[in-house]
Amino acid sequence: MPIYVVAEECKGCELCLKACPYGAIEMVDEKAVFTDACTQCGACVTSCKFDAIKMDRVEVCDIDISEYKGVWVVAEVDEGELADVALELLGEGRKLADELGVELGLVLIGHEVADLAEVVVAYGADKVYLAEAPELQRYRTGPYTDVITGIINKYKPEIVLIGATGLGRDLASRIAARISAGLTADCTGLAIQEEDGIGLLYQTRPAFGGNIMATIVCRHARPQMATVRPRVFEKPEPDESKVGEVIKVPVSINEDSVLTKIIEVIRESGEEGPNLQDADIIVSGGRGLRTPENFALIRELADAIGGAVGASRATVDAGWIPAYHQVGQTGKTVHPKLYIACGISGAVQHLAGMSSSDCIVAINNDPSAAIFEVAHFGIVGDLFEVVPALAKAIREEFGS
Repeated sequence: MPIYVVAEECKGCELCLKACPYGAIEMVDEKAVFTDACTQCGACVTSCKFDAIKMDRVEVCDIDISEYKGVWVVAEVDEGELADVALELLGEGRKLADELGVELGLVLIGHEVADLAEVVVAYGADKVYLAEAPELQRYRTGPYTDVITGIINKYKPEIVLIGATGLGRDLASRIAARISAGLTADCTGLAIQEEDGIGLLYQTRPAFGGNIMATIVCRHARPQMATVRPRVFEKPEPDESKVGEVIKVPVSINEDSVLTKIIEVIRESGEEGPNLQDADIIVSGGRGLRTPENFALIRELADAIGGAVGASRATVDAGWIPAYHQVGQTGKTVHPKLYIACGISGAVQHLAGMSSSDCIVAINNDPSAAIFEVAHFGIVGDLFEVVPALAKAIREEFGS
């Protein structure tokens, strides 16, 4: 996507210089001029107040897909720790790369995260594209989009995988829009299929509230992008003897050019127990609990079985429980080994967030509740009797 300056419109304000993370703009005769370092990331386009910098969109049919090689994973880092989904995607990305006969790369950006390069290499990465700057310590949409877009434009991977977390969903959509790539969200399956000698990424995801599985193919645009739900794929075993290449990408972020500022980071607190998205067992409550105080029953069963506490949107909207417990289309997507739904009717929005669980147990006094259509086991009964009885039986059996 060619970027150029309309000299007659350029006012020499230098806002684009501050916005460019790659230092690829110079002022010549008070006009902005691009250098060979330009990656066409588009940061300057959005920064220009005078509409003097233009980006021409390339038609999909004009893209030479033979220029794009390699499978990439974009890592998510928080407080210096890699998100598990990045390691899961390295395992699946390794399989895709081997099938295509290409290298597996990983994009690692942040501040003082170079030590993580050895970790991701051990988990399968052949190359690590490392971009570090103090301004990248915490995720912000603008600078992360600019930097990663530039790296993609320069090195041209054919496949880019990102975790379908809150961060990943926000970031992937921005990057895809910036580079005019195809993007499939919330994938639960990935496979390579050859068509006319070209290896295409077949991306499978739940649709219509999880009632069908749709397989999506992006035949012409590149890269092929997908966000993948956490815990869909297993983490591979690390190979400490593996050797990879670290490619340092020099970037410089001007804080004044970033529209958002992080004032304070407030961690979710007040609840002990496993993290909802990492939990193997989740016990969720719905409106059938009747009052917020009755969530104590859900916590009791979750404690007894070693699970996390989930909730339906209705209970969150009613203020019965904090929003970070919400499971569903507008909450968190989970994939535990066991999901116990207590007093949840089974609206499609809730099913979209938990229907891929390995085993679903539904407890509801309405035998026609939609939750029973996806449940592997159903208990038709009063949850105020069933849930305490389950918790008691589990504690007696396992001494928890």
